Amino acid sequence: MNAIDSKTKYVLAHLFVEKRTIKKCVEFLGQIKITCYEQILAIYKKEKNKTKRKRKLIIFVCDKFANYKNAFNKLFFYVAKLRFGVPIKAKKNGLKHNNNHIERYNQDIKDRIKTMRDFGSSEGAGYFLNLKHIIHNFVNPHMQLKGKTPAEAAGIDLRLGRRKLLNIIKGYAKNKHHSLR
Repeated sequence: MNAIDSKTKYVLAHLFVEKRTIKKCVEFLGQIKITCYEQILAIYKKEKNKTKRKRKLIIFVCDKFANYKNAFNKLFFYVAKLRFGVPIKAKKNGLKHNNNHIERYNQDIKDRIKTMRDFGSSEGAGYFLNLKHIIHNFVNPHMQLKGKTPAEAAGIDLRLGRRKLLNIIKGYAKNKHHSLR
């Protein structure tokens, strides 16, 4: 499962699962709650005195999988909106919101899995998805973002320089080394 911000293309959450149970969907959306809830709540507080129709809240978009809706209602019901049951070609069909960004990201993962054939284990799949997430957000520039990475578009500047992935690895190793002392 993956969640991407449509404006910055930043991967907000990802979770490797064998089945999309309600428990796993809550765990997945819980990642977004941990990292983004303060921003979501700030927008809600600004908009809550308006009529429901005029509120401009954060909008989550998903396909027709019912466990997403149930998990959303459990975690974000009052403070955000959900566009449930959005088809892949929503913009082509005249709908404002779509899930094309996530479908593209998921297709990239599927293409890579076909090439690799096997991760060896669920743990290996998790490592791969974590690395994919980091490279997508912090290393690869995005054409729609005029050459910026999703992290840069989201205002996250780690000052990685030209060798972004190498500098992420060095930074992690340095922090890991300091935490072992």
